Amino acid sequence: MPADVPMKNHKRSYTVPCSSEFRDSVSGLARRRGGNVADIARSVVLLVPRDAIDAFPDPGGPAADDREVVVLKSGPAEGRPWRRKPRLQVRMEPGLDTRTIRRALGIALALDRGEVDVRLEKSFDPAAASRDRRQGDKALESLIRETRDDLERLRAMVSVLSFEPLAGGVKTRDDALHVLGLPPGRLPDQVTLRGRFRMLATIHHPDGLQGSHKRMSQLNAAMELLVRGAA
Repeated sequence: MPADVPMKNHKRSYTVPCSSEFRDSVSGLARRRGGNVADIARSVVLLVPRDAIDAFPDPGGPAADDREVVVLKSGPAEGRPWRRKPRLQVRMEPGLDTRTIRRALGIALALDRGEVDVRLEKSFDPAAASRDRRQGDKALESLIRETRDDLERLRAMVSVLSFEPLAGGVKTRDDALHVLGLPPGRLPDQVTLRGRFRMLATIHHPDGLQGSHKRMSQLNAAMELLVRGAA
């Protein structure tokens, strides 16, 4: 996908039941960090291994007597208060479950309180690093040699396919056949002519590394003469 084409925002809205205390603590953490609850949960899900999230105790849902009061904003009961279980609303990538999100938020609270920590560990083996560096150097040298060989083969192919521009230009049918690298007196069909022209044009076009205005001009003249003569 091109870099300037935006990806579609495939996210799902999750309703995460939780205690009032948990809801308020998570909302407060999000405010202090300058984000929202989904940002907090998403950060943990992205950075903490899933098995570690699954092993963290689930903070759980609300107790039977833990309810919040909201005022209905639509429907026949609009404006009336309604007691419901406390919850958090988050929009995240699909494929999660509310317990995973709740655990992730619990980890965020525990990190904020200093109850758990995150350790970034990376072992360094000087011998292994040196060995890897030597292997990388050998691979690079091999790639350079192969690239040089390919360039030499390409130069040889270009040399074979190149023609010496005619001093007086393309005037006869045999001149045109010479420019296209075809034997004199031959009567090639249109498919052969166009295929040979495209191949040579990729080499002699002035925009290319081996380009030549004079050769490209004579190629065009040769094609014009041969196509007109076949018509």
